[in-house]
Amino acid sequence: MHDPTSLYPALALVNPSLAELGATIGPMSVAGATILFDENAPCRGFPLVLEGEVKVSRHSGDGRSLELYRVVPGELCLVSSACLFRSTPLSAQGITTKPTTLLLIAPPTFAQWLQTPAFRDEVLGLFAERMADLTLLVDAVAFHKLDRRLAAALLGRGQDLALTHQSLADELGTVREIITRLLRRFEREGWVELGRERIQIRDSAALRTLAASLAH
Repeated sequence: MHDPTSLYPALALVNPSLAELGATIGPMSVAGATILFDENAPCRGFPLVLEGEVKVSRHSGDGRSLELYRVVPGELCLVSSACLFRSTPLSAQGITTKPTTLLLIAPPTFAQWLQTPAFRDEVLGLFAERMADLTLLVDAVAFHKLDRRLAAALLGRGQDLALTHQSLADELGTVREIITRLLRRFEREGWVELGRERIQIRDSAALRTLAASLAH
């Protein structure tokens, strides 16, 4: 098992120290496929993974699930930290993918540790990294094939299109904000030029190449 301070260096500076807390925080070892926390449940503590891996996912009422991220030794759980920061129920489920050893930091202790600048900076830094990962995931889910469908929708209408972003969103069954974001990406690529209720096609070949991948 890894030394906690080698994975989370700021733990060497926290008060109360790991030695003072002793067995109250673990370490605890669990088997694979163990649910550590569940959606809408209160947060029992802040997990620090020493060995193994925790998969964090959201689940829908019809049985579908979406993996948000995985927590391995040296990383932090965004869902747990958000829950403790806001004193709200957990927004996702955490389940081990293999035998896992972790420390479970009680909420009052976590709050005390946040008074240590080094620990607070480490938590917020890793929090920011997790948010960046989740932003990429949201983009991947929201824009999956939509960019190709948008490219196809722009073709065959001539070079100068009198179209609003809202009309394209309605046509493609999405929201205007996503269409605007994709069109701005197309503009940065030099494929289109955007104006008020107007879209000028600048590179039909590039749009056609993107649209052609829709079938694959």
